[in-house]
Amino acid sequence: MSRGSQRNRREMLGALKQELRKINGFGASFFRVAATRTEMAADTDIQVLDILDLAGDVSAGQLAELLGMTTGATARILNRLEEAGLVRRERDPNDGRRVIVRLERDKDDMARLSPMFDALGKTWEELVSDYDDEQIAFLLAFLTRLNTSTGKEILRLQEAPSSEEKIFSAPLEGLSSARLVVPTSIQLVLRASEGIGELYQARFEGAVPNVVTKNGVVTLRYPRRLLGLVGEQREAAFTLNAAIPWQIVIQGGGSDITAELGNLKLASFEIKGGGSKVHLALPVPSDVVPIRISGGGSEIMLRRPAGVAVRAILKGGGSTFVLDGQSSMRNNVWLQSDGFEPTAPYYSIEVISSGSMVTITSD
Repeated sequence: MSRGSQRNRREMLGALKQELRKINGFGASFFRVAATRTEMAADTDIQVLDILDLAGDVSAGQLAELLGMTTGATARILNRLEEAGLVRRERDPNDGRRVIVRLERDKDDMARLSPMFDALGKTWEELVSDYDDEQIAFLLAFLTRLNTSTGKEILRLQEAPSSEEKIFSAPLEGLSSARLVVPTSIQLVLRASEGIGELYQARFEGAVPNVVTKNGVVTLRYPRRLLGLVGEQREAAFTLNAAIPWQIVIQGGGSDITAELGNLKLASFEIKGGGSKVHLALPVPSDVVPIRISGGGSEIMLRRPAGVAVRAILKGGGSTFVLDGQSSMRNNVWLQSDGFEPTAPYYSIEVISSGSMVTITSD
C-alpha cells in the first residue's frame, strides 16, 4: 500500500470514528427530546421503554446492566414507569428470585412515543433505499458487530476499576453456593452481577488485604500491623456472581457499608459490630432469609423490592425503628409488613443497636 493510500485510509478511519461518536450523541439527544415532548421525568425513562420494546421482557438485573446503572437507580426508574402504567414487574415463575419487567404497549404515553420512533425508522428506511441488497447486508453485519462490541465495552467499564489498580478474582469452578467474610472494619461496597464469569471481582483502595478463597469461602485478611494505624484508608468494592446463593458476614463492622444486591441470590446477611452508615438494597428472596445487624450504627437503612414480606425486631435502647411507615422507639418490639404470611418467602430481620435510626422500606 502506497503512502498516499495509507494516509487516505487513516483519514477515512478518523472520519468514520467521528461519525460513530456523533451517532451516540444524537441518540442521547433523541431520548432527551422525547422525554421533554412526553413530559416524562428523565431521558433514561424513554431509554428503558426503548430497551423493552427492542429486547422484550428482561430481568430487572439485566435491565440495570443494559442501562449501565445500579440496581437501585434502575428500581427508581421502574417505580416511576410502573406508577404511570407503562411497565409492570412480575416474579419469574421459574425463579422466584428474579423480577421480570414487561412493557405495557397500550398506554397513552406509549401512543405518543410510537410516532417519534416510527418517524425515525422511516427516515432510516429512506436512507438505505438507495443501497442494494449486498450493501444492506454489509451494513447490517457491521452494525451488529458494532453493537455487540459496544455492549461488551459497557460491561467492561461497569466492572472495571476507575484506574489501573489490580482486580482480584477467583474462578467459579462449579460452586453451587459461596460465602463472603469481611473480618475487619473497612469502607465496603457490595454489588451483584449476572455478567461476570468469576466467583467475584474485587478492587481495593489504600491498604490491600490478602484475599483467601477456599471451598467457596472468600475471606479478607488485613495484616495485623495495619489494624492499629490511625487514618489508614481501607476501602473494598466487591462484585459477586449473581448465579449462585451467597452468605455475607461482616465481622468487624465498618464506617460505611453499601450493598446493592438487587439480583443476588442472598442466603443470609450478618453485620457484627455495626457501622456509622449501613445501606442495604435487598433482592427478592426465595426462602426465609435472615438479616442480623449488631453493634452501633447511626444510620441503618434496608430497602427491599415491592411486595416482599418482612418481619423484624429491634433490640437496644434509644433507637428509632421504622418499618413501612410504622415506627417505634421501644425495646424488643416486633414489626411486620402488611399481609405478612410466615409461610411465604420473607426477610427475618434482627437489629441489635443503640442510638440508631433504623429504617426498613420497599421500592
